[in-house]
Amino acid sequence: MEHLPQLISDLALILICAGIVTLIFKRLRQPLVLGYIVAGFLAGAHSPLTPSVEDVSSVQTWADIGVIFLMFTLGLEFSFKKILKMGSGPVVAACTVIFCMISLGNGVGHLFGWSATDSLFLGGMLAMSSTTIIYKAFDDLGLRQQKFAGEVLSVLILEDILGILLMVFLSAIAVSRHLEGSELVGSFLQLAFFLVLCFIVGIYLIPLFLRKMRRWLNGETLLVVAVGLCFLLVAAAVKAGYSAAFGAFVMGSILAETVEAERIGHIVSPLKDLFGAIFFVSVGMLVDPAVLAEYWLPICVLTLVILAGQAVFGTGSFLISGQPLKVAMQCGFSLAQIGEFAFIIASLGLSLGVTSHFLYPVVVAVSIITTFLTPYMIRAAGPAYALVERVMPAGVRQRLDDRGTARHRPAARSPWQQLLRALGGQLLAYGVLSVAAVGLSLGTLLPTFRGLLGHWPGNAVCGLLTLLVLAPFLRAIVMRKNHSREWATLYSRGPGNRALLRATFAGRYVLAAAFVYYVINYLSPFFWPYHVAASLLIVGAMVASRRIKYVSIKMERTFLQNLRSREIKARRESRTGPEYAGRLLRHDVHLAQLEVPDNSRWGGQSLRQLDFSRQESVMIAAIVRGTHRINIPDGEAVIFPGDKLEAIGDDNGIRRLAERMGAEVYALAPDDADHHLQLRRLIVGTESPFCGVTLGASGIRDRFHCMAVGFEAEENVIDVADSRRTILRGDALWVVGEEAALRELAAANRGAQAGAAPQAGER
Repeated sequence: MEHLPQLISDLALILICAGIVTLIFKRLRQPLVLGYIVAGFLAGAHSPLTPSVEDVSSVQTWADIGVIFLMFTLGLEFSFKKILKMGSGPVVAACTVIFCMISLGNGVGHLFGWSATDSLFLGGMLAMSSTTIIYKAFDDLGLRQQKFAGEVLSVLILEDILGILLMVFLSAIAVSRHLEGSELVGSFLQLAFFLVLCFIVGIYLIPLFLRKMRRWLNGETLLVVAVGLCFLLVAAAVKAGYSAAFGAFVMGSILAETVEAERIGHIVSPLKDLFGAIFFVSVGMLVDPAVLAEYWLPICVLTLVILAGQAVFGTGSFLISGQPLKVAMQCGFSLAQIGEFAFIIASLGLSLGVTSHFLYPVVVAVSIITTFLTPYMIRAAGPAYALVERVMPAGVRQRLDDRGTARHRPAARSPWQQLLRALGGQLLAYGVLSVAAVGLSLGTLLPTFRGLLGHWPGNAVCGLLTLLVLAPFLRAIVMRKNHSREWATLYSRGPGNRALLRATFAGRYVLAAAFVYYVINYLSPFFWPYHVAASLLIVGAMVASRRIKYVSIKMERTFLQNLRSREIKARRESRTGPEYAGRLLRHDVHLAQLEVPDNSRWGGQSLRQLDFSRQESVMIAAIVRGTHRINIPDGEAVIFPGDKLEAIGDDNGIRRLAERMGAEVYALAPDDADHHLQLRRLIVGTESPFCGVTLGASGIRDRFHCMAVGFEAEENVIDVADSRRTILRGDALWVVGEEAALRELAAANRGAQAGAAPQAGER
């Protein structure tokens, strides 16, 4: 008899248990994450009444893969460009609330006498609100179209990326056990170097590869390629000293800038759901009732700390970011829970062996409690604001409330600011590429060439290839922006500006020469002054070369095209919102997009008939229909099911419009056998009212809502029905219809409704 590996038996137990429990939680309208945790407890060793998983180590490996897929799909939903477009408000709010909650959690851990590492990891867990839980709560409460929900989701996106950086920071502390100021700066510089290098190289190469291979990229091959790229960067990140989750997130964020991002997200979603479920089940397996009973006091205290801390510090963070008091309180109260990211940080601490085993089940228990309380905390923001409104001085409250209605126009940058900002970005990008090229060449290629050609010939060949690779990067460092509009404007403003411009050019020239000098000095046996002179001459030749100029410009244009490819495609398909949407979000009036249901009663009605402006005080700015966009539609514009309406209004108006959209629908027919089409054979008898009547005049279609397929011939062949053919006695007529209609038609054929049967010639 074939032996079944224990892992397969364990997976059967895990998935069956998870399936049953999550169906129950789905029916109870509770987050599925909690169902997975409960299933994990039932399948774990701490549940004496149910079978237990035996090969825990193998299940943990699958759980680690689940973390990789969770972070990969999170990266697919992330965009560095979106962060830049958000402005400073969400960044300030996210950084402030994370710092405050880390400090608060760290302090609570020390009060309980826990170790410094336990306290620091605890602070990191308490700082990370759950994107999944909050998103579902907004959906369940019908709040996702309100202004504050958009602010919360923006901060959650930033929290996710800051959480990745936090994991890297915690890993560095866990490994070294201490981290001084210089080491901290060095760690973050290395992290920035790795991140920028991966992003630049990935954005340049991966979209090119996907475009070249597009004709062969069906669902199966795209899945294999995307997962392969994910695990490639996972391996590279681990090799560089970072976590696997960090590498998966970075690759996801790179693929998020490609035109295939949505397809990849769709095909990877089942893998994420499967392995993510195993991860959350593995979290539940660590829940020990004995530990929970022993640490009941910390669980209660931490729950109160999260609820009160997010209510106070979260509200304060959004106030600092420029939100009015009411919106700030709604946002702060919405963040009062922890979820999947806290589990990932907790599993990181366990895998590194730096946190105590009791911390994981304690955090899981706190997460379960705060998740159940999330809808109540969101609802409590309104009464809490009303209470604050009563006790706060009217002048202070008015100033805080007026912040959301004030217009904030960013100050125009001077030409120097614009030029230095552009030069700084280019120096960072090309500098990172140059450092990576030099390091790869001297660290990997040089030993190979020396082994093949000998020491000095190998040095010469390696040096020549290195300089050829560096040439486009170094030329861009020296020459980019020297003929820009900002440069010309400043050059025309007098000798002082000209001197400063020449100084920036000289500084960049020296920086490029320094890279060349390092390569030559590393490989050449000659005296260093010759190396300096050669470096200056080589950079001059690079600047003068038209071939290198062409390659440099082409590389930059390709990178920018790849970076903007998704936006270009969205603009071509008219899926981008109007330019004024971002400005509206800074006021009480904002823009929201709602999709008309397929069974909506609005289908075929005009905007004038629906009268949104008078009934809901909402204006329709645009109608998006497939790839077609109707901007500023007039009153005669007609709505169809599946349309996306871009509506402008305040929170109350958008909410009323969403409620009306959900209410004015046709009732869906139940999915039962009576409403399925069936094929039946109908014998026309002597008493049948259809006898002697043409098929078109019989009323089979109009009166009985059935369709005649054809007449059965003697050779058991069905002749296609013709509306002009007369139905004769004994004909075998094949008809299609729903069960109830077919029964009514059969009764009429038997003569039960002969008096109501149509006469010949009636239509």
